Amino acid sequence: MELQNQVELEQTVEPGQDIILEMVNITKEFPGVKALDNVNIQVREKEIHALCGENGAGKSTLMKVLSGIHPFGSYDGEIYYQGKLCRFKNIKDSERIGIVIIHQELALVPYLSIAENMFLGNEQANVGVIDWDATYKKASEYMAMVGLHENPRTLIKDIGVGKQQLVEIAKALAKNVKLLILDEPTSSLNESDAKNLLDLLLRLKEQGISSILISHKLNEISYCADKITVIRDGKSIETLVKEEDISEERIIKGMVGREMTNRYPAREHNIGEIGMEIRNWTVYHPLYSERKVVDNVSLNVRKGEVVGIAGLIGAGRTELCMSVFGRAYGVGISGELFIDGKKVVLRDIPQAIKAGLAYITEDRKGDGLVISDTIKHNITMSRPEFISNHGVIDKDLETQYAKDLRVQLGIKTPSVEQLVGNLSGGNQQKVLVAKSIFAKPDILMMDEPTRGVDVGAKYEIYEIINDLVAQGKSVLMVSSELPEILGMCDRIYVMNEGHMVAELENKGVTQEMIMGYIMQDSKGDIGV
Repeated sequence: MELQNQVELEQTVEPGQDIILEMVNITKEFPGVKALDNVNIQVREKEIHALCGENGAGKSTLMKVLSGIHPFGSYDGEIYYQGKLCRFKNIKDSERIGIVIIHQELALVPYLSIAENMFLGNEQANVGVIDWDATYKKASEYMAMVGLHENPRTLIKDIGVGKQQLVEIAKALAKNVKLLILDEPTSSLNESDAKNLLDLLLRLKEQGISSILISHKLNEISYCADKITVIRDGKSIETLVKEEDISEERIIKGMVGREMTNRYPAREHNIGEIGMEIRNWTVYHPLYSERKVVDNVSLNVRKGEVVGIAGLIGAGRTELCMSVFGRAYGVGISGELFIDGKKVVLRDIPQAIKAGLAYITEDRKGDGLVISDTIKHNITMSRPEFISNHGVIDKDLETQYAKDLRVQLGIKTPSVEQLVGNLSGGNQQKVLVAKSIFAKPDILMMDEPTRGVDVGAKYEIYEIINDLVAQGKSVLMVSSELPEILGMCDRIYVMNEGHMVAELENKGVTQEMIMGYIMQDSKGDIGV
């Protein structure tokens, strides 16, 4: 069979009736790096097949090979789909035969409607004229299939991230998907939305749709995956079967090559005086100035202490940290900020940095890094005065600082001259952490610091946090992962709808207790 001379398909030798995909000895090289080294994977019909590995292991690269983003001729090895040899020259080729990839960074246009996004590039047209009635009708049908109960004319910008993920899946169904690839689909979702998405994959499986799921959230993989292929350093290590051993501990051993009995490194607690305190902090939305996003919040962080802020997405945690960090967010900001007991007013980000604050954003690509620039420049841009003399950059000193931080954080790259955009998501996150550490802060606010990071890299970031507090630094951590909050923090604040609803010493605290505070009336009394 031939598809518009763009895809070559040849019958293979008896691939096995229920095998929908087989990738054989896939090898892919970039300048100076072998990203994939003879990787093999088999996916059966009506199967959810998870792909696990540390950041930079080659998971996303493998899926880009499968989907045609890395075209035939740019890699070695063979791809068999439904028993036939495939040679995709672009992503359109793979989509035509039912392979659809949904990337970690959603490819939706904010100011187009749900229906317009669903059929963008796949327009419902007659003689070149779009049939809008058919577009909205079909959009509603596919939206119903994924449980998305919205008007198809609603703009993408007006729905949450969880619903946007459902739009992407509905969009894939509109392309007659048979093999759905999802790259970290729950990384930006709260626990409820993540479970809904995984349940949808299970329903699609019953309808005959296979899925390949890339995720660092091992509990989610254990929940829905039938098989797991582990990739380490560009090589396929093993495939685990659910009926045999698919425990989180077993997956971790395959990923990192060793047992990890404790996911949170131990630390000595040497907590000192208050490093930062905010009192009666109130912030209004920058566009809807009558709407409070942070309402009369007070908290403090001591030297040598890790303090967590738990809460649902939209609780006001990010807005709180950004507004404190030189008023990077919000209008009508009121309240008092104290550093080392002295009241300070920070009117912009440079003032905040010079005052000893650093902020690691949850949106590394939008706000944290310059993707088109080098690792070296991204790390040092926060405090260029540290590597300059009378305004002239000392390039050798800059390179040495960057190299030292690359080693310290385990950033997988052959050179600090590498563009950040060429790194995996997890290694980009490490560059973001390195950038903040380079600024030599006394108070570090970390917003989802391990989002999209594998279990081994998480441990490394936790060790860096421990090193910082051992030096007497103060760390304020926002995280949607309650095990992370419980595993790393000395004290825990809980936010709900812009209010601080609880302050807890981390002694005997459980996830259920935190969720109880999150779900209670947001104007309830603070409990200790």
